[in-house]
Amino acid sequence: MSVSERNLKRSRVAKQLSAKERMGMLKEYASEFLSAKHYIDTGFSIQEEAREIKMRILQLFNATEKDWQNWRWHLKNRIADAKTLSKIIKLASKEIEKINQVSEIFRWAISPYYVSLMSPTDIWGPIRRQSIPSILELYDHSGVDDPSAEEDTSPVEAVVRRYPDRLIINATNQCATFCRHCQRRRKIGKQDYSVSKGKLKEAIAYIKENEEIRDVIITGGDPLLLSDGTIEWLLSELSQIEHVEIKRIGTRTLATLPQRITDNLCKIIEKYPPVYIVTQFNHPREVTPDAAKACDKLIKAGAVINNQTVLLKGVNNSPHVMRVLNHELLKIRVQPYYLFQAKPVRGTSHFITSIKEGLEIMRALRGHTSGLAVPQYVVSAPGGLGKVPVCEANIWQDGNGGILLKTWEGKYVSYSF
Repeated sequence: MSVSERNLKRSRVAKQLSAKERMGMLKEYASEFLSAKHYIDTGFSIQEEAREIKMRILQLFNATEKDWQNWRWHLKNRIADAKTLSKIIKLASKEIEKINQVSEIFRWAISPYYVSLMSPTDIWGPIRRQSIPSILELYDHSGVDDPSAEEDTSPVEAVVRRYPDRLIINATNQCATFCRHCQRRRKIGKQDYSVSKGKLKEAIAYIKENEEIRDVIITGGDPLLLSDGTIEWLLSELSQIEHVEIKRIGTRTLATLPQRITDNLCKIIEKYPPVYIVTQFNHPREVTPDAAKACDKLIKAGAVINNQTVLLKGVNNSPHVMRVLNHELLKIRVQPYYLFQAKPVRGTSHFITSIKEGLEIMRALRGHTSGLAVPQYVVSAPGGLGKVPVCEANIWQDGNGGILLKTWEGKYVSYSF
């Protein structure tokens, strides 16, 4: 063997040893997550438990499987009082008392489907936290009704506009489940309502008059709780506006009422491409076989599905939970899109994490999992100034214990919580 051949062999051996050492390091990085993920419930792993609760609900309401598959049945039978809820899951008498206290100030309602995803015994479970009123809602004196200043950025009644080329149409206050962290809880009121056809026509007229608008987001509440006829009318009207390139529908029904994704609704969506579905899954427990089926139907209808998770203390403020959630979403072909810092809405401060905690979660995702599973972490700037991507490179201390954020317009705003 020549000298050059011996040197080449030594080099190969050295590279193999280096690669082996590196592979050991990578396995070590992954080992903690692999151990932790076995203790994180998903909507697929809890099916037996969910089925038991479902049967309890059907028996309580004297309902059938046919009823369960009917989204209107779920809306009609939303659980909105502690006495009924206590017949389905375990509630202590003090908890019932506290729920009733909060009910006097803040409305609540939960779809039977979403109740079926709750742990029957864990009072701190992620589904319970997101949907059952907490006495902490009454002790929040730091939140405000409209932290994104939507009322100040509304050129016509049903429209909110914060950016040059896109806007929101708020079409209803209805939801299958009223999330306790809702950014628009000021709109929930005491009863369901939909924006009148006249007000929607005003919104359409405003879009027609402003040719720079290329992207329209229909939201609420949950616009998929509108009738099929109203949804089709809205999509048809927007599709006839030449400068509107895409339509987006903001909905949480994929997580809280997947039965809403009917064959007829999918036919409507298929008629008016491109339609983007912007949904909100906040915990892996919400990613169920029913949710997967609903997503599959929408995708076959040509819709693109993006997810906007809200970072919530006690629900998903864990790097491992967030990673499992994003993996579960990708498995059902839903793209993790945004991770939102929870907004300081009145009654919700107990959900809000620090920015530091959000950044730590992002650090634990980047590199440790595929880029597809890493959403963009954003803060909604105060005063209706829009979303600001957050990373170590673009935040500065403001000298008062908060941070400075630079908006898309180049404005600096202070944020603290």
